[in-house]
Amino acid sequence: MTETKNKPDITLKELILSIKNWICYLISKWYVLILAVILGSVAGILYAKIKKPVYTATTSFVLEGAEPGNGLGQYAGIASMMGVDIGGGNGGIFQGDNLIELYKSRTMIEAALLKPSQSDSSKVLLDHYFDMEQLKEEWKKKRPELLMVDFALKHQNSAIMQRRRDSVISKVVDDINAKKLAVGKPDKKLSIIKIDVSGTNEIFAKEFNEALVAEVNEFYIKTKTKKSLDNISILQHKTDSVRAAMNGAISSAAVAIDNTPNLNPTKQVLRVVPAQRSQFSAETNKTILAQLLQNLELSKLALMKEAPLIQIIDNPVYPVRESKMGLIKGAVIGAFLLCFMTVIVLTVLNTIRISMKD
Repeated sequence: MTETKNKPDITLKELILSIKNWICYLISKWYVLILAVILGSVAGILYAKIKKPVYTATTSFVLEGAEPGNGLGQYAGIASMMGVDIGGGNGGIFQGDNLIELYKSRTMIEAALLKPSQSDSSKVLLDHYFDMEQLKEEWKKKRPELLMVDFALKHQNSAIMQRRRDSVISKVVDDINAKKLAVGKPDKKLSIIKIDVSGTNEIFAKEFNEALVAEVNEFYIKTKTKKSLDNISILQHKTDSVRAAMNGAISSAAVAIDNTPNLNPTKQVLRVVPAQRSQFSAETNKTILAQLLQNLELSKLALMKEAPLIQIIDNPVYPVRESKMGLIKGAVIGAFLLCFMTVIVLTVLNTIRISMKD
């Protein structure tokens, strides 16, 4: 039976001695550390010179919802009898996080990427992205079939081309969401939303930022006002129908009188009944028409009072804000990283050397 001996725990004195020996060992390799600092500094300076500056275009706007209490409640009953809702209460569709996610959606980003470039009408913004990322040069070497895809067309001629296009667009959207697009509120207590678009191409950063904001704004207006426009269309149709019926009743009363000239007094029923029936129909339609006209004007007023979602505060302008690593910063970072890696390597080598001796 063999006896197993547990190794005693390391004491504080042994720990201090180990640290001291480690520091002495590193000091003995001072020339290696100095060389690492010099090489790291040079590498950092070269990296700072080679690295392209990053341009960040920023748009900020105030998020405004629909006005609470539009004062149309007293007429809602009559309008609902006509199958119309004049409340227009869809102000919460794009509130808060919903709006932020809308800016990050594939539909909005793709639509913005396919907008023509303001600086070069022969290109869409997606072409600027390809140039910025040098994707076409990469495709020439690895995937030349992608060069045959017309990305400006949403619907390709073949299923294979459509699949290739959608695949590339999906990767572009993912890259933009992950690295180039930042949407959020600077302060949660405020209603201000800030959109940052970053890229090594100044034109792309500015124009894509503007295109995305415009696309979301247009989508908002169409969605926000759709219900009110539908209400107006329904009310206008009903108003025209009732007006036509009222005019027809008035005409019928006049025709009934004209069709019975020099009527025998004992046969007045032939004139009075049709005339009164047409007059009653005209009066009824007149009352309905008055209410419909009132609701129609209220619906138009509700449409006019739809507050804009985006009230722009700041727009991106040239020159776009530029961030570039300075030479001193590059030198410091490079020296620190290479020196740190050198310390780790020396420590590992020293540990292996001591273990081999034991």
